[in-house]
Amino acid sequence: MKKETLLVALGGNALIQKGQRGTIEEQFANLEVPMAQLARLSRRYRIIITHGNGPQVGNLLRQQECCHELPRLPLEILVAQTQGQIGYMIESTLDTELMQLGVSTGQPLITVITYVVVSEDDPAFKNPTKPIGPAYSKEVAAKMPYPMHKTAKGYRRVVVSPQPVTIVEKREIKRLIDMDFIVICCGGGGIPVVREGRRFCGVDAVIDKDLASAKLAEEIGVDLFIIASDVKGVFLDYDRAGRKFLQKLTVSQAETYLGQGQFPAGSMGPKVQAALNFIRSNGKRAVIGHISEIEKAVESKAGTEITL
Repeated sequence: MKKETLLVALGGNALIQKGQRGTIEEQFANLEVPMAQLARLSRRYRIIITHGNGPQVGNLLRQQECCHELPRLPLEILVAQTQGQIGYMIESTLDTELMQLGVSTGQPLITVITYVVVSEDDPAFKNPTKPIGPAYSKEVAAKMPYPMHKTAKGYRRVVVSPQPVTIVEKREIKRLIDMDFIVICCGGGGIPVVREGRRFCGVDAVIDKDLASAKLAEEIGVDLFIIASDVKGVFLDYDRAGRKFLQKLTVSQAETYLGQGQFPAGSMGPKVQAALNFIRSNGKRAVIGHISEIEKAVESKAGTEITL
């Protein structure tokens, strides 16, 4: 029987957790828990892995700011760099977990450098909203030379984040999945490009990885969409003492809460919107949950499930 397709969108905490420096050793260690789960799930599902790159791109930007002798690189180049970097780390960690299960020999892995088309008329180019890099205190953020927004983790740098229009490599990714490859793609939301005639040209922006993941899920026909982050799921009044966890959330409820501002743009908002986009595109199930509970989320035993 043909296996269903599972897309798991890993948050930035998959590699760098709160309070960590983000050393390579820490990042490899942090990947062990989600990769062990995905290795087990690969027995029952065809797997697509997408991932964030906010801390890594933020660090590259900071490194550039500390060195004035070399030319600075635009964001789309930094996104491409981190796709290769994080893809390698995911592949090597997942391969180890597969070997421990005795299935590595017959399970091919591949990282696809992924372009995502955006519209040059997108209003986002006039309003940076996407948080990247580390969180700062209010006092430190006030001294930064670039836009900073308050998020659930603190004050973070924000950059332009246009909406994904289409995934350029969607056909190639679909073929690889049909050949039973585990595919790592759309890293950091993909490399943002616009069409100029028959060519693609990179733009200085970052695409939200959950929205890009939902677009990919729609375009290749994913069955189950899991957004794995550092919280157990979706809450009402998250920053208040009486916050309420939502185990189930309908599309209409989610739209209402989004309109009320319950899910901030810098944190839960894009995740909920991505899940809504997926369900509206005839997706079967979408779950937002903790990165340590991916398997439970697949079994509807953890996280917040979005339904019609």
